[in-house]
Amino acid sequence: MNEPNIRPATPEDQARLLELLPLLADFDIPQARKPEDLWLGDVPLLKAVLAGNTDQSFLDVAVNEEGYVLGLALITMREELLSHMPSAHLEAIVVSPEARGIGLGRTLLQHTEAAVKKRGAHSLSLHVFNKNQRAKSLYTSHGFDNELIRAIKWLD
Repeated sequence: MNEPNIRPATPEDQARLLELLPLLADFDIPQARKPEDLWLGDVPLLKAVLAGNTDQSFLDVAVNEEGYVLGLALITMREELLSHMPSAHLEAIVVSPEARGIGLGRTLLQHTEAAVKKRGAHSLSLHVFNKNQRAKSLYTSHGFDNELIRAIKWLD
C-alpha cells in the first residue's frame, strides 16, 4: 500500500466517515458503557464540519490512491483547560481495520499536530479510555502526558 494522502474531508465523504466512527468503540469498552455512546456524540460535529457550519473545528481524512477513506481526524480549536492558551482538542481519530498496522494512526496524529500548530495552538489534548491500549500506545509514543484522570462512579 502506498503512503496515504491526507486532505480536508468533503461532504462526499460523509457516508464513509459515518461508517468509520463506530470504530471508536473497537476495544474492550467499560462494562457500564454502550458502544454507541463512544461515537454518536461526534456525529453532529462531523456533519457540522462537512456542512461548513463551524469555524472552530476541522476534519481531515487519509485516503488511498483510489481516494477511498482509510482514516479520519476530527479536531476542535479551543482554549487549553487550565492556562487558557490557544489549544486544540482531538475529538476523534479513527483508522479503518484494513489500514491498521501500516502507521496510519501515527501519520494522522503527526498531521494533526502540524495542522493545529499552524493554526496557533500551543497544545493538543485528547481523551482516551484506560482500556484502549492501542490508542494509549500511540499517544504515549507521541509524547502525550497522562496529566489528568477522569473518574466516574455510576449511581444507579
